[in-house]
Amino acid sequence: MRAPLRRRLATALALLTAATLVAVPSEASAAPAPKPAPQEEADSPVLGDVLASAGKRLAEAKAERTKSQRRQQQLGNQLKQAESKLAALAPEASEIAAASYRSGKLSAISMLLSNAESDSFMDRASALNELNLFNNSKLRALNEARDQVGQAKKAIDDEVAKQAAQEKVIKKQQSDAAKALALVGGNSRPDKGLVAATSPVARPGPGMADGFPGLPCNRDDPTTGGCITARTLHMYNEVRRAGFKRFVGCFRSGGPFEHPKGRACDWSLRSSGFSRAANDDQMKYGNDLSAFLIRNADRLGILYVIWYKEIWFPDRGWSSYSGPSDHTDHVHVSML
Repeated sequence: MRAPLRRRLATALALLTAATLVAVPSEASAAPAPKPAPQEEADSPVLGDVLASAGKRLAEAKAERTKSQRRQQQLGNQLKQAESKLAALAPEASEIAAASYRSGKLSAISMLLSNAESDSFMDRASALNELNLFNNSKLRALNEARDQVGQAKKAIDDEVAKQAAQEKVIKKQQSDAAKALALVGGNSRPDKGLVAATSPVARPGPGMADGFPGLPCNRDDPTTGGCITARTLHMYNEVRRAGFKRFVGCFRSGGPFEHPKGRACDWSLRSSGFSRAANDDQMKYGNDLSAFLIRNADRLGILYVIWYKEIWFPDRGWSSYSGPSDHTDHVHVSML
């Protein structure tokens, strides 16, 4: 009897233990684990290296091209002024030359001795000095105007050469970007109407006029507690100012690309967490946000945007994207 009793007690204890485990959930099972942040946008060096390099050089070249165009306009105005001055001085210079030719070279001795009256000697000497000063100033002004015209023309030629050099750089970076995008997607596609004319205009970000030089990750990230650059923070504030205030995460440790450098943000379609677009409201939110980022790419210093299986790159437009994440649950933006 003892053996069967022990077996019954063991069975009862096992049942009691199982019931306890079912009735009292553990702390880990009580709350569902939060969904992790989206996978890194590209685990290939293609986007991380080639696009980052091409995008930075493209922005720098475009900034230099703009500076050159503005400088050409300034020099063009200077050339017009110099040519106008030269045209005004030319008749007087011609008259001086004609008078000199008609009368022969007027010497100081011949003019001073042309009249025997001694009381007019000082008058003639004074007149000669004034004439020489007048002629010399006119001729000097004429030569200066000619020099200014020549210098302005040379400066314009130099700027045209600089612009041509930047155009070559721009084409090279566009070509590099196209090759990189071809490895993660298809050919360039239409913008699908994402660039809406009604998108708000953002305020210019740091370094806009200088091609967006690199910035350190030294600003507090308001989304994760990590660090972001001043340019990323400016973009974050401008996006929120435009009305896009749903969940967003920027800094993320680990990985070789923009998130750990404080140069990227993931804009969710929901008020918390990340989940694939499930209705028209969420799709419209992603479309409108993409439109805002693209319209203001040159003002904010945006490197590229990824949204719903497609990637947008400046001067290239939309291409299909087949990276590790299909980006159907958030809009990704990388910064220069």
